[in-house]
Amino acid sequence: MYNAAVWLSKVEEGSGEEPPIDWQPFALDQANSKEGPEWKAWEQPGMLLALRAGEAARRQGDDVFKVFFMNMLKARHEDRRNLEEEDTVLDVAQASGLDMARFREDLADKELYEIIGASHTKAVEEHGAFGVPTFVFPNGSGTFLKSYAPPTNEEAVEMYDSLWKVMENWKYVGEMKRPQPPWPQGVF
Repeated sequence: MYNAAVWLSKVEEGSGEEPPIDWQPFALDQANSKEGPEWKAWEQPGMLLALRAGEAARRQGDDVFKVFFMNMLKARHEDRRNLEEEDTVLDVAQASGLDMARFREDLADKELYEIIGASHTKAVEEHGAFGVPTFVFPNGSGTFLKSYAPPTNEEAVEMYDSLWKVMENWKYVGEMKRPQPPWPQGVF
């Protein structure tokens, strides 16, 4: 998801237009669980801190959510911080300019578990999601995209336009996958 988020920020910078992305919570703890179908991650107290934090941040508006979301991804993927530690989440919230009293109050709201559960269930049942990022288009089709790294600034918009067209319009394409390893030459 980090690579996709960085890529989409490059698309916005390169095109001057914000891609129509509505980030929704998807519980990888649930998707990857070995507990069986009756176990639900969102029914486990204390779990899903990063997702709950995202939903608490979202309550303060789209602009601050976008900053918080990117800062959380950077904390995890660049700084190697654990997003399931409260200190990490609070540090990111503070650095993102959130109203901390409201954030703490919202973070404690048990309704966030229900929001995450409903979002996850909808993604799986309606769109076949199994991982992140899964793009869902206005026509209801869903597509998982795995990338090795974000594209260069020069490639970001063209890649977005090309992949968007394939993912949204060519429903008969079930999967495109590069054999690995070896990784594609020149990526790393």
